[in-house]
Parts: sequence; C-alpha cells; structure tokens
Amino acid sequence: MKEKALNNNYKSKLRTADEAVRMIRSGQRVFIGSSCGEPQHLVDALLDNATLFLDVEIVRLLSLEGSLLALMADEYRGHNFHVRAIYQGSDQTKSLRANKRFITPMNLCAVPDLFTKRLFPLHFALIQVSPPDDYGWMSLGISVDVTLAASQSADIVIAQVNPKMPRVPGHSFIHLNDVDVVVEQEEELLNAYDLPEYESAAEIASITANLVNDGSTIQLGLAELSPPIARALTEKTDLGVHTEILTDDLMELVSKGVVTNRYKGLNAGKLLASAAIGSKKLYQLLHNNVALEFRPSDYVNHPAIISQNNNMVAINFARTMDLSGQVYADALPQNHFSGVTGMLDFIMGAAISPGGKSIIVIPARSIDDKTSRIIPQTDVGSIVVPKGYVSYVVSEFGMVNLFGKNIEERAMAMISLAHPDFRDELFHTAQEAGLIDRNRTLNESLFGVYPARMEETRIQDGLQVTFRPTKPVDDRLIQEHFYTMDEKDVQTRFLGMRRSFYREDMEDMFQVDYIKNLSIVAVTGEVGFEKIIGLGMYALEQGTVAEVAFSISKEWQAKGIASVLLEKIAEAARENGITGLIAYTLTTNEGMIKLFNKLPYKVETTLKEGALMLRCNFEKET
Repeated sequence: MKEKALNNNYKSKLRTADEAVRMIRSGQRVFIGSSCGEPQHLVDALLDNATLFLDVEIVRLLSLEGSLLALMADEYRGHNFHVRAIYQGSDQTKSLRANKRFITPMNLCAVPDLFTKRLFPLHFALIQVSPPDDYGWMSLGISVDVTLAASQSADIVIAQVNPKMPRVPGHSFIHLNDVDVVVEQEEELLNAYDLPEYESAAEIASITANLVNDGSTIQLGLAELSPPIARALTEKTDLGVHTEILTDDLMELVSKGVVTNRYKGLNAGKLLASAAIGSKKLYQLLHNNVALEFRPSDYVNHPAIISQNNNMVAINFARTMDLSGQVYADALPQNHFSGVTGMLDFIMGAAISPGGKSIIVIPARSIDDKTSRIIPQTDVGSIVVPKGYVSYVVSEFGMVNLFGKNIEERAMAMISLAHPDFRDELFHTAQEAGLIDRNRTLNESLFGVYPARMEETRIQDGLQVTFRPTKPVDDRLIQEHFYTMDEKDVQTRFLGMRRSFYREDMEDMFQVDYIKNLSIVAVTGEVGFEKIIGLGMYALEQGTVAEVAFSISKEWQAKGIASVLLEKIAEAARENGITGLIAYTLTTNEGMIKLFNKLPYKVETTLKEGALMLRCNFEKET
C-alpha cells in the first residue's frame, strides 16, 4: 500500500521539461544545480522557452564551459536572463569578464545560509537527482555543495530524475515529498575537460608532496597541477581526504590504498567532499560507495569543521601572487570551475588544525612561458587570499613559508620563487616601491635556480634534521647561528676571534648561485621557523677548485651532521664541474682534519701561513 502511494505520488508530479520550466514567471529567481550536476535537459528547455521570460535571474555556483548555461548570459544578457554567479570568476574567460557585474563573491561555507535563511529567496530550484529508492529518497549525487540548501528552501523544486546520477552516501538526499515537479530524462553527466600541464609540473608536485606527512588529511584544489600533485602523493601512507571537490586523481589515491582516512580524527574512515568533477568512471565509483560521504558546503567548507581534522593540509592554486604574498586566483581559462570560492575556507581551517598547514602552489610562469605569475603589486583581478593568511608557497624553484615574515622578507622570498628571467625586474621594482631596502645589492646569486632535489630529511640523534641548500631568506637564521656559537668554535671556523656577524658580512653564505658557490644547512623545526644547527659551504677559489668551510652548533657536534654536510657538498661540487676541494683550518682542529679524511679521495696536507690546508682531487680516489 505504501509503495503504491509512493508510486502514485511520483506519477502525479511527472511533467515534461517544457511544462516544468513554463511554470517560471518573469522577474523570478531560479537556482540551477552546479557544475557537473547541472540538469542539462532542464537547461535546454529553459533556453528553448527563453522568449517567454523577461529578466529571470539565474542563480548558480559555477558551471563548465561546455554547459549551455555558461552561454546563457551572453545570448540573452539583460533581457530574458542574467546569471548571478556565486563565484569570483575568471577575467581570462570572455563570457564571465563581460558579465562580471553579476558575480557575487562569497566564501562557499556561507552560501547555504543565504538560501535557507531566505536572505536570498529562491522561487525555483532546478536540480538533478537519482531515481527514488523504495522509501522515496533521491540523491543529489555529484553536486551536494549548495544544491541541497537551494532545494530545501526554494518555493518550487523541479527535479530531473536521471538513472546516470549515482546515489552517493552522506547528506546528499532529498525526499520525493519535498519535490514539486519530476522530469524524467536519462543523459550522461557532464565531464571535466582534460587540463593542460606545465612543463614544471613534476618539480612543483615533488616539492609540494614533501610538505605532506604520512597520516595527513588533505584538500586538493582543482587546477592544472592537481593531477601531478596527486601522483606525487602515491608514496605516502594513510592519507585522509576532506575536500570541496572530489576528482579522478583523488579517487585514484583511494584505489591505490594511499587514502585510508584512518587518522583524520573527524569522520575517521570516511572521505568527505561536497561535489565531484571528473570522468564517467569516477561517477560510477561513487555509486553506493560506503567509504565516502558527500555533505553540503556549510559543513565541508566550514573552517571550524575543517580544523577538527588532524594534520589538515590545504593545497590550493594561485593564478597570480604579488611580492607581499597576496593571492589572486581565478578560474582556468578554459573552464569556469576552480576551488577559488572555498580556498580561504580551507586555508583558515588548516591553520588551526592540529599539525595543519596550508600550501599555495603557483607556477612561476604562465603556461605559454611569456609572463611571470609572480608580480610586484596589482589592482587587476580578485584578491582571494589576503597576505596575512598565506604561509607555505611552492613554485618549481622551491618553497618558502611567509608566515611571520615582514614585507621585505616576503618580497625576497617571492622573488626566489619567480623564474630567473623576471627576477631582475621584480627586484628593482620592489626597491622602487619601498618593499626592499635600496641598499640591498643585486648579484648573480639572484638568478640561481634552487636545487630542490638536494633536500633530504634524516633522523640524527633521534631527531628529524633537514639538509638543504640555503635560500635568500636564510640571512637572519645564519646570523643567529653564528651569534649563538661557542667562542672557541667561532675562532676555529673563522681562523680568528670575531664578535659581529652583520648581514652584509654573511652574504656569501645565503646569496649563492648554487654552482660556483653553494651553502648547505642542517636545520630543525618547522619550515620558515627553523634553527640552523650546522652549515657547510663551498666557494670557487682558483681554477676549478673550491674552498669549503663548516660550522656546527656545540650541542650537535660529533653527531654526524658535519659528515652529511661534507658528503652533500662534495657530491654537488662534482656535479657542477668542480674538480676538488680545499679547506683551511687550525692545526689543532682535529675534528676538521678527521672529517676531511673521511672523503673517498686522496687528501694532501700542507702547512700554509700558520694554517693547515687540506686538499683533495675528485679524480684521485682512495
């Protein structure tokens, strides 16, 4: 009896698409389901009946460029329809640029309240759902985000029932009783376009993956670099996912066992998302998949919810950043979708998560290599992330942490991430703008390409120590290292007593080109707030031979730090065409003599002007 009543209820609501959309009246506000969940059949009918309407406002979150809805504002602009996009849009996309007056910038977590509290009354909601189950429940499938709130608050809900729509577990369901009109239409769901890939994608992905620890919970934005970053994470273990948009790349990590959601803390064992954008295969994998849950944006994107995940790592993408760290982000040129509207939500949530961090990824140049994506300052585009919220930034030329840095430190850090072709101009423009002290000099080190491949983390004396080349932003760290050293060690390092370590005197240690001169530090602590416990360097002295020097903090001496530094320096020197190393030290410095003799090369010892000179040739192995 109940099944019969449900069936009768369903049949009583059946209409054709034309009949359904003709219920709409001029001047009304119509919500249309988002991105790949767009009810295409209903949209087609809306367009076919366009001449029946005047000034109908279409409200939506975001759309694919292949969608007819994306063309609607152009064809009927200002007469039949206009599109209010709750999304900051792309000034690279002609149709959105022409209609930017209709863009309503909001953080995604706040959008559902806009509908449910009737602050923004919706007259109609056009949505797409799966067929109802035996109890009348239909799933919003791949588009829960703000669609659930819109369907719960609209005066009239028109649901396109599509057997291709997967039933996705979670808070993704709407009951037949809450739908006013049913339109049956089976059609393929919208798929994402293949995205172009940067030549530097592998380097960027590798650096980004190094910031993600095993057991972290990740959010991965949607951009050209998403696939290579996901691939770079395949060596991780027990990752969790709490993300706005689920993609094929993230689902691949699930299938490989990389994502287990075991240590998330919140919703442990479940992958959390609010929408899916991807392939037909992805949508099929979502159907009745108990390992995941889709929830609306006011949950998935709420910073207070995000922060309850353990070790939350938010990975997002910037189209442009300026030297102060402000993020300008827009949609991809060929698509109207991006993680832009949810970016700040995740950055804020990750910042207060236990062990959390946010990462902004930016290729140094545009995909055609003609322009720098790191710029001095601009009023062009939308500032999506204010500089005070930015911490980790990654380009193919390295990684920096801007958190806690002053404007000059930020400017130098961002210049180090820019392509060398643009660094000269950025440096001088920054000086003109007062971002960098005019007394700071520009030398060839500014054009050096940071060798990220040399970074390595080891366990030394039970603690995690990272060995890496120095960066232009290490100036203060190096000063602090020497100021805290024991007087005897200072005398040994500099072959004489020394009490001041002014920045200009230390420049040869952090302003390096990584070929003719190179410094490697051993650091402990969080990136951007490290402490240098050891420093080794070489500088080309004569011909193709380089001089080396070392300094190790007293509490870390005789614990293998110097051996690792020398090993890495010798390896880098050989790769850079240097034929041998020279060290000058006191005759009483037994530690340095012993260290140099550990090299797998024949060492010559000479007394020169009261100092001991140690020399090795890479061609003469022991």
